[in-house]
Amino acid sequence: MMDFIKWGIIGCGNVTEVKSGPALQKAEGSALVAVMRRNGDLARDYAERHGVPRWYDDADRLIEDPEVDAVYVATPPSSHMEYVLKAAKAGKPVYVEKPMAMNEAECRTMVEACEAANVPLFVAYYRRKQPRFLKVKELIEQGAIGEVRTVTTVQFAPPPKSDARESWRLQPEIGGGGLFPDLASHSLDLLDYLLGPIGSVSGHATNQGRRYAAEDTVTASYVFESGAHGVGSWCFEAGVAEDRNEIVGTRGKIEYATFRNDPIRLTTPAGTEEWRIEQPMHVQQPLIQSIVDELRGIGGTSPSTGRTALRTNRVMDAILASYYRK
Repeated sequence: MMDFIKWGIIGCGNVTEVKSGPALQKAEGSALVAVMRRNGDLARDYAERHGVPRWYDDADRLIEDPEVDAVYVATPPSSHMEYVLKAAKAGKPVYVEKPMAMNEAECRTMVEACEAANVPLFVAYYRRKQPRFLKVKELIEQGAIGEVRTVTTVQFAPPPKSDARESWRLQPEIGGGGLFPDLASHSLDLLDYLLGPIGSVSGHATNQGRRYAAEDTVTASYVFESGAHGVGSWCFEAGVAEDRNEIVGTRGKIEYATFRNDPIRLTTPAGTEEWRIEQPMHVQQPLIQSIVDELRGIGGTSPSTGRTALRTNRVMDAILASYYRK
């Protein structure tokens, strides 16, 4: 256990500017002491703007820094496994961005390496600790909708404005797919947290817009280990935007959005109730606080680990199998 957690970031890009970097600084018992980016000028700029003492253009030097207690890997998925394995070899706890890796096989390698080294592995599925989703979990566990029977997830969005050459999220060789693994992973991981693991799963993926090589339209069906059924539809080539999840039980239903701040809506024969719970300024801070607390041994454990995130990659692999012939 550690009294105070000093973090180093590998890959201080956009996701770290507001979502996570400041959260590492503001979490109680936590500090950000080093950052790394392959472009040294950009690493230095980040360090100066955020008040970080040291910067590197070499990931190995950051991992080997004796002042760095734990490593946050915030690079694109194609390099997640490499850096996690190096952190594990160095004996340092590691927090890695989502999706956890390019596929289930890489995730399993990462989990096994960290477990062999007795190194904690956490994944940035931060919605598991956000108050709005904890409210959804509370309603389900209190029996507000009875026994869960079906789940529906819908996410539609217009085509991305960026060119595929400008965004790793549209390059399967870097992101493990297109926008589906980047965005749908949040919805699928959250369902795992709310309802338990998904058992059987099948899916279809196509490229309807022909704007880039990755899939842009995906449909899936699955059955949770609990017996509940689920269906999902994701289209990033749509003329409208929609973000909706509906969990139906024997006594009512819960509706919530994965990304938007729409109110949580509970509908039962007695009527409809709503809760509007805003996201925190630094959306990863609640999860990061739970990780810091676990590493310090002062109470609780993080709900997002390598083991839980591996399940999400397994589900996505199954859904995209026919498109990428995995």
